[in-house]
Amino acid sequence: MPRPFRFGITMLTLDTSTAWREKCRRAEESGFDVILVPDHLGWPSPFPALVAAAEATERPRLGTFVLNAGFWNPALLAREVATTDALTGGRLELGLGTGYVKAEHDAAGLPFGTPGRRVDLLEHTLTELDRLLGDPEHLPKAVQRPRPPLLIGGNGPRMLRLAARHADIMAFTGARQAPGKPEGTLELLPAGKVAASVAAYREYAADRAEPAELNILVQRVLVANDRRAAAREFAALGVGVDEDQALEAPTLLIGTPAQMADQLRERRERYGFSYVSVLDTYLEAFAPVIEELKGS
Repeated sequence: MPRPFRFGITMLTLDTSTAWREKCRRAEESGFDVILVPDHLGWPSPFPALVAAAEATERPRLGTFVLNAGFWNPALLAREVATTDALTGGRLELGLGTGYVKAEHDAAGLPFGTPGRRVDLLEHTLTELDRLLGDPEHLPKAVQRPRPPLLIGGNGPRMLRLAARHADIMAFTGARQAPGKPEGTLELLPAGKVAASVAAYREYAADRAEPAELNILVQRVLVANDRRAAAREFAALGVGVDEDQALEAPTLLIGTPAQMADQLRERRERYGFSYVSVLDTYLEAFAPVIEELKGS
């Protein structure tokens, strides 16, 4: 049996307290299962934003998507995680990654390091969080034991192996730094590259007693009656995929709500992606897709 769908919405902007809470309520009413906040300078601070989201809603879980490990001291992070889990009534899901924007670390006065060093730091952070949050004497106490569910986001072999060992949820980025473009500019990976990452992860995770939930972040939700014309227009933006690849890329949804629902069913069958996240820009566009998939 395929795992049931879950839908997350990644919240990127914070204007006012009232507007934030209203958007969270709209997400809940639209059927989203998880409200997510990323971890970038210039964007909302994850933990207080999630506490506010919890106060405005009843059903959705709340997640970091994903924290940059280099921004966080493990002991202080354990305090934030436990406090947020308690204040949200045990609704927290903890997402962690290495971070990929050097300029943000520079602006914060924090070391960035090589890719290998960043993975080392993430692994150390995971080990410490398990130790601290699993300690019955740790204060404050998280509601969820031994810790909130852990999501790891990444793509490279070491990240996939790390996630296979630690993560309850594996989030595939489906994108990479665009060659020759400003730092932080991403281009989409074609379907074959994503499939290869999923296959590698499955090999690393073959001995797991309980399979992890697999997540994909959809970068664009393009509502269109003519899928190919919309794919052609999108590919012309130069984001790493051509017209045919855009039609198949798991990070894109193109078509009518019914066609998008079919695309997600096919991707769950092909890749195992049952947890699908979209950006808050597409809250209204994606809501009919959730309705199409209700109960799937």
